[in-house]
Amino acid sequence: MRKLVIFDLDGTLLNTIADLAQSTNHALTALGYPTHKEEEYNFMVGNGINKLFERALPEGEKTKENVLRVRKEFVPYYDQHNADKSRPYPGITELLDELQAKGLQVAVASNKYQAATEKLIAHYFPNIRFTAVFGQREGVNVKPDPTVVYDILKIAQISKKDVLYVGDSGVDMQTAIHAEVTSCGVTWGFRPRAELETFHPNYIINKAEEVLEIVFR
Repeated sequence: MRKLVIFDLDGTLLNTIADLAQSTNHALTALGYPTHKEEEYNFMVGNGINKLFERALPEGEKTKENVLRVRKEFVPYYDQHNADKSRPYPGITELLDELQAKGLQVAVASNKYQAATEKLIAHYFPNIRFTAVFGQREGVNVKPDPTVVYDILKIAQISKKDVLYVGDSGVDMQTAIHAEVTSCGVTWGFRPRAELETFHPNYIINKAEEVLEIVFR
């Protein structure tokens, strides 16, 4: 039986794409840049917000300076609107409740900046006692670097063999591979199943409750 389940946030626990798209488009508009359709953001997110902004900027404008300009407009707006349309995916709240009731540790490893990660987790899952909630932190490499997983393992005092890592993207599958933990891709998130299959995860699931079958197998 697994003892710790580490979840990605965006596209895994929460469908946040509408609020991310709205806030990025707000920042782009404020700076006079063209905006994008909501569904286009599915393929821009996943590597942290600076990479999101770089992908959203027009060709020829993808400079470090412009990324920081977009970030300056994005962060205060997103901090106010990051829970406007975001919602847990079906079965996620029940899954977390069940894992906690069964005595398993749960944690979050996200590439969303730390303050927003903490705020969303506290807002949507106030009754879950997460072992760790880590977003993008200053001085720590973003996923697929495995540092965030190692930091969680230290806090949980759990060995790699007792961990299940759950995410919706190739970045998540790479993170699990680099950390040498069991990987589980979910098909309800932002990325297509084909992207997950490219990295040959240990499991691919279609419903949240399937995590329980893996954990207690």
